[in-house]
Amino acid sequence: MPRNASTKEQLRGIPSVDEVLRTDVGMQIERERGRDTALRMARETISELRETDFDGSRENISRAIEAELLRKLEAKARKGLQRAINATGVIIHTNLGRSPLSENAVRAILNAAGYCNVELDLETGERGRRGLSAETLLEEIAGAEDGLIVNNCAAAALLTLSALAAGGEVLVSRGELVEIGGDFRIPDVLERSGSRLREVGTTNRTKLADYERAISGDTKAVLRVHPSNYRITGFTEKPALTDLVRFAHKNDLILIEDAGSGALMDLSAFGLIDEPVIRDSIEAGVDIVTFSGDKLVGGVQAGMIVGRKSLIREIRGNPLYRAVRADKLIYAAVEATLRSFARDSALEEIPTLRMLSISPGEIKARADSFKSRFEEHKRENVKLSLEPGFSAVGGGTGPGVELPTQLISLSHDEMSAKDIAAYFRSQSPPIITRIADGRIILDFRTITDEDEEVLMDAILKLTVIDSPQQSPA
Repeated sequence: MPRNASTKEQLRGIPSVDEVLRTDVGMQIERERGRDTALRMARETISELRETDFDGSRENISRAIEAELLRKLEAKARKGLQRAINATGVIIHTNLGRSPLSENAVRAILNAAGYCNVELDLETGERGRRGLSAETLLEEIAGAEDGLIVNNCAAAALLTLSALAAGGEVLVSRGELVEIGGDFRIPDVLERSGSRLREVGTTNRTKLADYERAISGDTKAVLRVHPSNYRITGFTEKPALTDLVRFAHKNDLILIEDAGSGALMDLSAFGLIDEPVIRDSIEAGVDIVTFSGDKLVGGVQAGMIVGRKSLIREIRGNPLYRAVRADKLIYAAVEATLRSFARDSALEEIPTLRMLSISPGEIKARADSFKSRFEEHKRENVKLSLEPGFSAVGGGTGPGVELPTQLISLSHDEMSAKDIAAYFRSQSPPIITRIADGRIILDFRTITDEDEEVLMDAILKLTVIDSPQQSPA
């Protein structure tokens, strides 16, 4: 369809790509994203404008293009990794990176970011063992003969089974054939490791006799899996760990325990009564224990393997180890995190454990103080109210464990909870909340002292918004 004269005149008012790139926004995009990205964004924005009904002077059109480019630039930036404030009360929040690192771990990462002695023995000047210091700490804290660190817990399980059970059968209770997050299933790991699954017992009841009946000439190991992310209650039964140890060793089988969340200390005082303590498993006689480094250890994503020295040697010598070994930053952060356990200061120094152990009274005092400070500003359209509630451990750890806490409920006279949650996510840094019964809920268990001031500023800006479409000044 031919364009009329008015339309042609409007098209002539659209600036060229080169003109757009010479604007402040165009130059900003080129500085931050590179010339190719700047060219692509400019061309796309101009093309989109040509396909819409538009009217205005050349100057107004140019301003509209710059505004759209800036919006696209900000949208791209928000897709990148950035710090976030966790106001949900879920401590080990998988979508928010699980455990926040301790200050010691952050410093250790920065210290190792350049050149470091990751594989250099400083005494001899020759090549050293990667991760020696961190793995020595790990074995000491776990009370094991040896330790090994890989890049995540799934890798730890896969590597262990590949090294110790490939070509043979592994006995697993049907009640422990779990699926963890991200479609990680124990049967699939066994298959990929080259071993064969032999299911034992039933979903809710597995007896020692079931294991005894399942043994064949091909049986190499028994795998005990801690069901971190679910519980079977009611008519249930499973062998005690000590009985399973005696059974495995009597039959010359390797007993492997996937302990999941990885408690390096007794956390039953904080509601986690079912989480196996790694040292207890080793002392009971388990041959190999695998667990996560970014859950109850409170560190970076890593897979921990501890146990008998001869078996760890086999695991380390498996060709798959090279593919899943940790890098220098993981070793640095793990070492710094483990040192907190070694000096008995983990509850104070590791954020995840500090949040887990904080008392409801301390949380209430902080929430009371925050609410009082907000009310000093006398803003009428946003209301804060205090109410008791519960936090969650998260990360597939302690399902059903409810940690008493103090919540702040927030409401706005003109905005829905969904709109308020979107507003909080749009902040810098984004603030992640939860919604319950049509209200925004803020849980101070996971809000740090530093986060409080950012949160206060965001709420005060929210008070000048009259509707979802209005942006704060």
